[in-house]
Amino acid sequence: MGHQAFWKKTDTDTSEKQAGEELWEQERNIRDNKMEVSILAIPENEQLARMLVTAFVMPLNPTIEELSDIKTAVSEAVTNAIIHGYPKELFFGEEKYVHITCRNEEHTLHVKIQDEGVGIEDVKKAMEPMYTTKPELERSGMGFAFMEAFMDGILVKSKLQKGVTVIMNKTIGKEVCHE
Repeated sequence: MGHQAFWKKTDTDTSEKQAGEELWEQERNIRDNKMEVSILAIPENEQLARMLVTAFVMPLNPTIEELSDIKTAVSEAVTNAIIHGYPKELFFGEEKYVHITCRNEEHTLHVKIQDEGVGIEDVKKAMEPMYTTKPELERSGMGFAFMEAFMDGILVKSKLQKGVTVIMNKTIGKEVCHE
């Protein structure tokens, strides 16, 4: 004897639309994620920060260009935290950390880079292209300009002697409009 299955749709059954929405919700939940990590504030860990954030964003299926943008922005933010947040002349020999928090929400990556260093006296001035407090280190003063250029949004908060928080976001897979 053969096996048969009979299914009768009732009002209590999930409609095809609801089933599709449930699958979308499951996929969305896979893409909603959070990572928190603290790294020692040494130049060698800038590359580690880039790689951690790059690996974290991979479930959103970014393009190579989007990955490059994210890596550049994260690199600039972490470098600023290490070089400017914890100047060697004030913190030599102390273990200091850069805190990185990433969150994926649907198709948007949110990245927060935070230090507990000296802070920025004038954030608006610091965000001007070519402004640097470390010209002797051959710093170009383009860190914030690059973050603004490569990410969809950036917010910089600072408290003197408490540190700086840089919050950036980038939507992955945005449609490009060609006119």
